[in-house]
Amino acid sequence: MAVVQEWVGNIVVLIGLLFMTLGVFGIFRFKDYFSRILITGKVDTVGFITIMIGLIIRHGFDFFTGKIILVLALYIITNPIATHAITRSAHLSGYRIKKER
Repeated sequence: MAVVQEWVGNIVVLIGLLFMTLGVFGIFRFKDYFSRILITGKVDTVGFITIMIGLIIRHGFDFFTGKIILVLALYIITNPIATHAITRSAHLSGYRIKKER
């Protein structure tokens, strides 16, 4: 059973890494800053959550898992706030989306 748990955890971690890798390539498809920061925030959050869930599955439920859940909860709270603050500061400093003609 421990071997199956480790394999499933490794697969979930690889899915998170694959999601983050494809997201990095997706960033280059967007032209302006606001679209790029949107996709970066989404890819970063979902990829990190998936990797942490994979680590939880791999190590089982013990004290280490509690620490990962605490880090995950803090990350879920702070990452959208940081993305919003960065985007708001760009908007307030006068950065606008250029209109194509």
